[in-house]
Amino acid sequence: MDVGLEGLCAARDGRLVLQVPALVFPRGTTTAVFGPNGAGKTTLLRLIAGLERPATGRVVLGPDLVQPSPAARRCVAYAFQEDVFLARTVRANLELGLHLRGVARRERRHRVEEAACECGILHLLGRPAHRLSGGESQRANLARALCLRAPVTLLDEPLARLDEAARVRLLDDLPRLLSTFATTTVLVTHDREEAFRLADRLVVTIAGTVRAAGPKGEVFARPPDAQVAGLLGYTLLRRPDDGLVGIPPGALRLGGGRIRFELIAQRIVDLGSHREVVGRIGETRVTLPLAPGAPCPRAGEHVSVGADTALELPAGRP
Repeated sequence: MDVGLEGLCAARDGRLVLQVPALVFPRGTTTAVFGPNGAGKTTLLRLIAGLERPATGRVVLGPDLVQPSPAARRCVAYAFQEDVFLARTVRANLELGLHLRGVARRERRHRVEEAACECGILHLLGRPAHRLSGGESQRANLARALCLRAPVTLLDEPLARLDEAARVRLLDDLPRLLSTFATTTVLVTHDREEAFRLADRLVVTIAGTVRAAGPKGEVFARPPDAQVAGLLGYTLLRRPDDGLVGIPPGALRLGGGRIRFELIAQRIVDLGSHREVVGRIGETRVTLPLAPGAPCPRAGEHVSVGADTALELPAGRP
């Protein structure tokens, strides 16, 4: 099911928090809405879910279901960032949404156990939901949304509040889970790695406006401005002619390169597996790996760095 936003504006306390003239989340895709805190990402999800009403414009699911409406809401499954469970078992919490949508008891049991198995919480179905750990709670929250098998699945920061080991496991598992249980998925994240690993499309939002949208490879290759490029991981540097360039992640290195800059070394950091040089190029802080056996620059030493590729960006502050 496609999700379309048309002339959408959302306001809170008289202040405009989101403005989207036109945007489509195509059927069968997974889109990451990516941007810093306060960019309007969760507001966008809540509008799609029908939990908030836009000041102007509309959200259309499929050909003609307009949010908010009961028929449109039934097409959406929403995994909130803060999981909220009733004081009942995990199974009872997962079954509740299915019960409210009129799914028969036997089918409810099958769907819950299937989603719980795939999310790795089958052994927890009989446990009181309030006794789950953070990682278990996050997986249960996800399973509750996925067992609905809704045409549109919304995930708000699905990897938030997890320890690193649990986050890595779910980051690896989630694409498979979405391909099994979801059709059209829109997820919110402020983490670039999560956005690229989980989604095939990106929507970049900054200060309540959509600044870039499309297949993730196209968005990455052609950021429209320095702010978007910085969010996507580019190193933003000013050239001697005052032009602004973005160096792709990993392209800047000590020594050679077609495009050269001068780095002022500040310190060396030993990470165990390798060492890094921390310094500045103009006003930009830069961290670069040191090759094994390479000499360590001294604090204050000027070091040549370079890259073979760079993206010319519109003039402005990095």
